[in-house]
This record gives sequence, C-alpha cells and structure tokens, in this order.
Amino acid sequence: MAETVRERILEATETLLRRLGPGKLAVTDVARVLGMSHGNIYRHFTSKAALLDAIAERWLENVSAPLAVLAAGDEPAAERLESWVLTLMRIKWHKVHDDPEVFAMYHSVAEASRDVVTRHVATLLKQLEQIVADGCATGEFQSGDPPTAALAVWNATTRFHHPSLVSTLHEPPTDAEVRTVIALLVAGLKAGVT
Repeated sequence: MAETVRERILEATETLLRRLGPGKLAVTDVARVLGMSHGNIYRHFTSKAALLDAIAERWLENVSAPLAVLAAGDEPAAERLESWVLTLMRIKWHKVHDDPEVFAMYHSVAEASRDVVTRHVATLLKQLEQIVADGCATGEFQSGDPPTAALAVWNATTRFHHPSLVSTLHEPPTDAEVRTVIALLVAGLKAGVT
C-alpha cells in the first residue's frame, strides 16, 4: 500500500514538473492533485528535495535498467561492450533531442541531485566493469584491472553519452563512429593495456 501511494506521488509530481517546472513546484501542489494533505507527502518524502531526488532516480533508472540487461548478457564481452555503448548513446540522444524542454527540466532536477547523479554514474561504471571482468574471466580480455579499464571505456566514449555534449550535436553519431571507437578500446582490452 505504501509503495502504491509513493508511486502515485511520483507520477503526480512528474506531471506537475512538466507543467510547472522544478522552481514553481510545491509539495502542496502535489498533495492537492492527489487529494491528500501535504503531511502525507512528507510521510513518504522528507522534503521537496527528497521528492525531486526520487524523480531524478526514477528518470535515470530508465537509462540504467536496459543497460544492466546488456551487461549481464551471455554474449562475448566485446559484443556486449559495443551494444552497451550504442544503447547508451541512443537512449541519451532520444532523451536530449526528442523533447528538449522535458529533457531540460529533468536534467536540471538531476543536476541539482548531485548524489543521485553520482550513484547513477557509479551504476553505469559497475556495468562496464562487469563486462570487462567477464571478458577477462573468459580470456577474451587481458586487463589486470577491470575498474580502471571500465573507467577508460567510460571516458573514451563520453562524447557519445554525456548530456551536455549530446545536446550540442545536430545529428546523432553514426553507429560506425561508435564502433570504430569501441574497436580501438577492445583492441586495448585484448592486449591488456589497462
């Protein structure tokens, strides 16, 4: 029951955020839409900031969840790595360009929730680390330090997925561009560069 109320609060907040923006949103607005007291909102979220953090987490979960499936797959690590980066690029491109106003609103909420963003990036790095470690376990990769290798992959592909960089592009990078970068990274992982 409590989880259902929490979900209703998050859904109402998302709707209001699209209409009002984070600056004009008040907890009392959410309570009014749901026909409950603002005290009931505070039973589930200790503050407006906590409510907005939950919204940011939910939004970023839509990025990390499909990537987690790819990271845990049973394909060769090089294939998973390529699919993971291509999927992340496509998700970010669509989030940024399909509805720029909604993206700007969510991005501002996420940027204000620095801890949420830090945890999100850590989750994505863990997924990359899993792919690299699996590749090492099967002998496909020779990296002696999967966390460092994962960070190198992240840094090398930032151009394709960082919202600030993606927002400056008029066209999405081609799959061929991404595959060229991944091929270089895979060659390094196979050679044990990291």
